[in-house]
Amino acid sequence: MAKLIVVIPAYNEEQNVAEVVRSVPRKIPGIDRMAVLVYDDGSTDRTSEEAREAGADYILRHSRNRGLAVTFRDALDAALHLGADVIVNTDGDNHYDQSRIPELVEPIIAGQADIVVGSRDLAALNEMGFVRKWGNRIASYIFRFLYRLPDGTDVSSGFRAYSREAALRLTITSLYTYAHESLIVAKDHNLVIANRVFAAKDVSRPSRLMSSVGSHIYRAGTVAVLSFAVHRLFHILTLGAALLILGGTAAFLRFFYFVVTSGGGGHVQSLIIGAVLLILGIQVVLGSFFGLALAKNRQLIEDVIYSQRRQRFESAWPLAEASQVSAAASETTLTDEKVSPGLPQE
Repeated sequence: MAKLIVVIPAYNEEQNVAEVVRSVPRKIPGIDRMAVLVYDDGSTDRTSEEAREAGADYILRHSRNRGLAVTFRDALDAALHLGADVIVNTDGDNHYDQSRIPELVEPIIAGQADIVVGSRDLAALNEMGFVRKWGNRIASYIFRFLYRLPDGTDVSSGFRAYSREAALRLTITSLYTYAHESLIVAKDHNLVIANRVFAAKDVSRPSRLMSSVGSHIYRAGTVAVLSFAVHRLFHILTLGAALLILGGTAAFLRFFYFVVTSGGGGHVQSLIIGAVLLILGIQVVLGSFFGLALAKNRQLIEDVIYSQRRQRFESAWPLAEASQVSAAASETTLTDEKVSPGLPQE
């Protein structure tokens, strides 16, 4: 019996969260059990109350605002604890069309994918500003090129479906946004990523995630660059070494060309530049092996984390199934720590 849990990270979304909860389809082919989990990230309004009244099955809270990435990570843990075989993440601002969830999870149910990205048709979003729209397009193109993602993948989309195995594998370290890092981690673990393009809804009100477009581009871009550097350090250093050695070789060839044609007088600088570039290239090559060692070490650590998460949530699964705590009966308030195997509790 397959269980699907739709997780909705929300922060001060009292005006939208109820509609999001109600719009989640409760019958999906291939799914025997459905549940909606709203994760309130320390809201100061009636987000939790609105979600409960709308029929959310589970409501969890942070005692203070922790940010989207942390809330997403904790929501995944909670869904795994509750025995989810498939997890769908959608935003609390009603930006995505929850009625398309059956299409989103279809590749996972069929065993054809581990993660499915519900990409937005950015061209159809009239109220999204020019900078945001083209920023998303450029970022998506770069990531698709670097990681060989399916055509049309919207790397910033939060409308995604995850198999249980994929959710167990994801290790998110960012404190701002999970969107880019989660795809990098997925590719590192050879998870199959599929893409489905859906029309998204225009959201005219200011984003809860970003204070300004410039700030979001800077912070999200920083997360993306640092994640790429961490997960692809060996490739970056290898490319840098190749460019340095190629430049040094070109400088040497230039010097020898002038030696043959005119005696080389006045071109000693090419010899010096070539030598410097070659020495730097060799040093970067040696440094790349350090990067490779770090990558192997990170892989081993992530395998240990995966084993611990699997053991933790597999053992908690029967307890969660037995309790079936409903949000209508209680609301669980978390501290600033991640979801523990004892949750949810009365």
